[in-house]
Amino acid sequence: MRNWHFIDGETIRLNGQWEFYPDAFLPPEPFSSIPTDKSWAVVPAAWGSYSDNNSNRTGFGFGTYRLKLLLPDNNVDQYGMEMMVVSSSYELFVNGRSVSKLGQPSENKQEHVGKMYPHIASITGTHEMNIVLHVSNYDFPAGGGITKPIKFGTLASVQYENNFLIAMQLMVAVIYLLHLIYVGLLPLLGVRKKELFYFAIVVFCMMTGTLLDDNRLLTMWLPISLHWTIKGLMIAMIGASTLLLTFSASFFAVYQKGKAVRVYLFLCFLYTLAIAILPFHYAITLLPYMAAAVTVPSLFILIMILRLALKGEEHMIFLLFAAMSVASSIFWGSVKLRFGSDLPYYPFDLIFAFICFASFWFKQFLQTRTNLEQLAFKLQKADKAKDEFLANTSHELRNPLHGMINMAQTVLASTTHSISEASKNNLMLLITVGRRMSLLLNDLLDVTRLKDRDIHLNKESVRLQNIISGVFDMLRYLTEDKPVRLEMNISRSFPKIIADENRLIQILFNLIHNAVKFTNEGHVSVHAEAIGDKAYIHIQDSGVGIEADVQRTIFQAYEQGDSSMTAMSGGFGLGLSICRQLVELHGGKLTVYSIPGKGSTFTFTMLLDPHSAADEPEFILPSAVEAALSVKSVIAADSQLVRLDQRKAASETQQNKAAVLAVDDDPVNLKILFNLLDSEFYEVATVTSGKEALKLLETKEWDLIIADVMMPQMSGYELTQTIRKRFSISELPILLLTARSRPEDVNTGFMAGANDYVTKPVDAMELRSRVQALTDLKQTVNERLRIEAAWLQAQIQPHFLFNTLNSIASLSVIDQSRMVQLLEEFGKYLRASFDMKNSERVVPLQHELDLLHSYLFIEKERFGNRLQIEWELDELPWLRIPPLSIQPLVENAVRHGVLARSSGGSVRIRLKEYGDYIEIAIIDNGVGMEEEKVRNVLEQSRGGIGLRNTDRRLKQLYGKGLRIESTEKQGTFVSFTVPKSSANDGNSNEL
Repeated sequence: MRNWHFIDGETIRLNGQWEFYPDAFLPPEPFSSIPTDKSWAVVPAAWGSYSDNNSNRTGFGFGTYRLKLLLPDNNVDQYGMEMMVVSSSYELFVNGRSVSKLGQPSENKQEHVGKMYPHIASITGTHEMNIVLHVSNYDFPAGGGITKPIKFGTLASVQYENNFLIAMQLMVAVIYLLHLIYVGLLPLLGVRKKELFYFAIVVFCMMTGTLLDDNRLLTMWLPISLHWTIKGLMIAMIGASTLLLTFSASFFAVYQKGKAVRVYLFLCFLYTLAIAILPFHYAITLLPYMAAAVTVPSLFILIMILRLALKGEEHMIFLLFAAMSVASSIFWGSVKLRFGSDLPYYPFDLIFAFICFASFWFKQFLQTRTNLEQLAFKLQKADKAKDEFLANTSHELRNPLHGMINMAQTVLASTTHSISEASKNNLMLLITVGRRMSLLLNDLLDVTRLKDRDIHLNKESVRLQNIISGVFDMLRYLTEDKPVRLEMNISRSFPKIIADENRLIQILFNLIHNAVKFTNEGHVSVHAEAIGDKAYIHIQDSGVGIEADVQRTIFQAYEQGDSSMTAMSGGFGLGLSICRQLVELHGGKLTVYSIPGKGSTFTFTMLLDPHSAADEPEFILPSAVEAALSVKSVIAADSQLVRLDQRKAASETQQNKAAVLAVDDDPVNLKILFNLLDSEFYEVATVTSGKEALKLLETKEWDLIIADVMMPQMSGYELTQTIRKRFSISELPILLLTARSRPEDVNTGFMAGANDYVTKPVDAMELRSRVQALTDLKQTVNERLRIEAAWLQAQIQPHFLFNTLNSIASLSVIDQSRMVQLLEEFGKYLRASFDMKNSERVVPLQHELDLLHSYLFIEKERFGNRLQIEWELDELPWLRIPPLSIQPLVENAVRHGVLARSSGGSVRIRLKEYGDYIEIAIIDNGVGMEEEKVRNVLEQSRGGIGLRNTDRRLKQLYGKGLRIESTEKQGTFVSFTVPKSSANDGNSNEL
């Protein structure tokens, strides 16, 4: 019996000795009827620690606790009893009546249901209370029973204390939830960092642990079993500590690659996985390791932040206090979970931790904002200085530029009959490039004027059709080398518009120029419609189109799409920005609609002239357009600048020229390259796309490819990679032209397979030097291959020589006439083998056939009927082929195919003419080859005349090598083709 004294408003803890009856559920009757054989239990404690006669008691089982309370007569109507934690289910009886029950206590394990969370029982006031508590535990092997104090007092005081603890836990949970909400919103605002993800998981784990610990509010709201309540609490504590370590390590990059951190995180992952998947009675045995698991990262974080603070890192003191507070909360939580200590719930360390985190981030935000304001001020000054510099530079360059253009026009006009056609073309090219540069300088001036609102429009009534016609004439030269039509679909009756004529020309020029530039085939059309008092002018093309993300920024200054589809490699990116601002100054609006791969439509509006007569009979060119077209003859002549003269007569000097293929989507750039390299040393061909270049590779042998990096559809990098699949870096050199000289851009070019690069604008001397070096390399490699082939042919194998001499010696006894004939053919064979023609690029077909006839005559004399020769030759006297290209194939068929069989076989040599090529085939019915050997034969050729050498020379000349088909024990088919376009050309350089 106990006589407890307390005052109203306070609670007491019923700690101390209770009567305990193990392995028995005593009926809740008056104590006088209960046997007196009992033991004593010290509360709170698990019953596995009780000392009595049964020293082998385990933690599992059931029993009864009893306690009599003698209360003072203080007129209290309602008492409250809070059962903090009774492991793991109980039923409370007071004076024989059940007043509280949690779970289902039972004498057998099957009927037992465990539940553990604080619960308040309401008890009617009385002077004497007989308390009987039935308890069962089949969940915790360490022991069941009353493991935490039982609070007793007036109902109001017990509920007040309990509600205070619940309020504290809810307050902390709400703080966690608020942090989760703003961390979840940050990615939606564009802030995507892995540190935020780690922090969100830390906050979620701490919030979950708070709701599963102490009053275990989550188990009251959700149907969570006791096992998963304990497992969830353990996992939450491990997750909070380990993810806090991951968050800290990622936040401070110096620790991201620490081996110790990775090993510890891996061990914690295994520990958490074991808790989650193991049965509860095994998982609970891992609880003793909890303190170490959560303490190690806390100490590491403290040490890490302390070291950074000592190094003078800004604002580290806030993180240091935050880490100390979090470590304190995690540590005491693990102590409560492990030892069941009667520690009150206090959220102040966590609240302080988040205040420190908030202070740290707020401090960083303020400092970042201050830095951004300073940077913005500096950028504004730099932007203004940039605009002033561009304006001054434009003014300084305009006068000499226009002087150069005027001088070139004067020379062209005054010396028309005294200079060559090539010089005329060069002067016209100079004028065209100068005018394009003048337009760029005007754009730079307009940018500054538009910013300063210093542009004044001289609006008047203008006829749209005349303006567009003039702009078409200025841009027609861009369409000369690609199938693009310029179309104006505006009726003669379309009314005039109100606009500044010069600015309207500028708007249309930029829009149509862009449309032509990014249209490879199809059309660029301009049409207009009158709706209300406005004219809607549409510039439509069938070009590459514009990606959706580029459309959002395309009207911003200095913005250019940078992809293989758009390939905006020229200009400053000012044209569309200026167009939009000029249209807006006119009171209109410029918009774009585009589908990638299908084309674009730019639309802008202008006001219609209300006094315009719809039926004006004729067009009158405004003065500004006349001025723009005053050099129409020059501009029209510019259309011929990029036409290549493909009909040059072959001459002796041309046979030694290096064949250069230039690839650029800009015809003007191609003309410049053509002029720089078109001399007695180079034969230059030009194309405007990578696809055309790949087609030309099939037609002839090229010594050098010069490719622009930024081209539509196929960039220079992609073209280089495609070529490298067929030709090695020495077999076909590639020189890239790029406007970018950053190390990463140059490295990308070399990684793609380029031999060299030249940055734009191109320096003539540098370009010629690099071209000469690369073409010399190619010609040196070709020469080495031809010499190698001739040398190999000259290395007549000793056994062939000895066998032939033995055959001659034998015939001297048997048949002297045959001996003489064999000697003659052997001499022819030796002369053909040592002939210097074998080092040339191509030779007449008859030269190769003479060598082949001599070789086969000798072999036929040696092997008789074992070797049968079949000839199937079309009449091709004009055909020229690489030397030593047929004889090695026949020799290989004889030695390794037919004669490898004891019965011998036949070899058929076939030369057949088809539509645009000649096929040369050697067919035998010898031993054949396995499929794997066929695949590797060109890589494994050794000795004699290597097939690999022949294959490489054929690829260089014609783009295609040997084709080999073979079936084991049936024979082999080897062939190659010679295009007719290069079959009768001694240098194989004519398209």
